[in-house]
Amino acid sequence: MNAKKITYWISTGLVALMMVFSAFMYLSSEEMVANFQHLGFPQYFRVELAIAKFIGAAVLILPMIPTKFKEWAYAGFAIVFISASTAHIASGDGIAGGIAPIIFLIILIVSYSTKQEAVSAS
Repeated sequence: MNAKKITYWISTGLVALMMVFSAFMYLSSEEMVANFQHLGFPQYFRVELAIAKFIGAAVLILPMIPTKFKEWAYAGFAIVFISASTAHIASGDGIAGGIAPIIFLIILIVSYSTKQEAVSAS
């Protein structure tokens, strides 16, 4: 296994795990209910976002999914991370509240940028 393939699978795995974990928390944590209320989002959005995160994580990880669908998952997650950072900063959480989504955006970019090399190295 070459370095790009290892980098791809580690970064993609981290993003997928974070998305599954956050989706699970969106559906099971009262703290997340309060967080969405604090951010000014309706509660149905929390459920929709959780479902989308579960689906997107599966699309990124499963190798039999066509590349076209993976591209949509990458775009969707990029929008989620940028929007989360913006929402936290705008709701008064400051830069500290918006930094974690940006870190995961960087990991997502690493995954995306090594995707083609990892696939062609197979």
